[in-house]
Amino acid sequence: MRGPLERLFPNLSRRWRAVIDWVLTIVVAVGIVLALKAWVVNPYRIPSSSMEPTLHCARPGLGCEASTSDRILANRFIYRFRNPKRKEIVVFNPPSRAKVLCPGGGGVYVKRIVGVPGDRWEERHGYVYIDGKRLDESYVQSARRDDKSYKLSDLLPGATHIPKGDYLMMGDNRIQSCDSRTWGLVPRKNIIGEVFLTYWPLSRIATH
Repeated sequence: MRGPLERLFPNLSRRWRAVIDWVLTIVVAVGIVLALKAWVVNPYRIPSSSMEPTLHCARPGLGCEASTSDRILANRFIYRFRNPKRKEIVVFNPPSRAKVLCPGGGGVYVKRIVGVPGDRWEERHGYVYIDGKRLDESYVQSARRDDKSYKLSDLLPGATHIPKGDYLMMGDNRIQSCDSRTWGLVPRKNIIGEVFLTYWPLSRIATH
């Protein structure tokens, strides 16, 4: 039985049909990889110490604990089916103010969602409170907790609750995290995906 290439190009030699077959295979494979990166899963490298020690960056960066930056995978598809949740680690495009106010402020950010729409968020002497109740944050080490105090109105004048469609991001390394406390809330449309896996280095493989 003749193959599809043989039927389409009956006058081509077997050698050229084999070449075309390989080219088409490579093109399709590359297309699948690009589609997966664009819509399903994408890899990222941790550039700063804002999420230490949950996610490592590489020395000699300020506050970095490792010789190699963690590589992570983000699920770009999950938020098509549900809303982002508090305590999830996400990758997102920061507001324009972040590029001005944060050191090396360009590129994609990795932070933890601490406030979701409807929350009455505040920070009291380094501890986060949601609707007046202190949030359990075992992922923040005591040595990396700051002693600052904020109310939501400090970030968004006149606001008492996080507006619909906005999220408040904070790094686990509070003393070295340039986050929502500095540049404000993040619209849902800016959230790229949820971090679900550290895949490199091998000694750091972990789910999130």
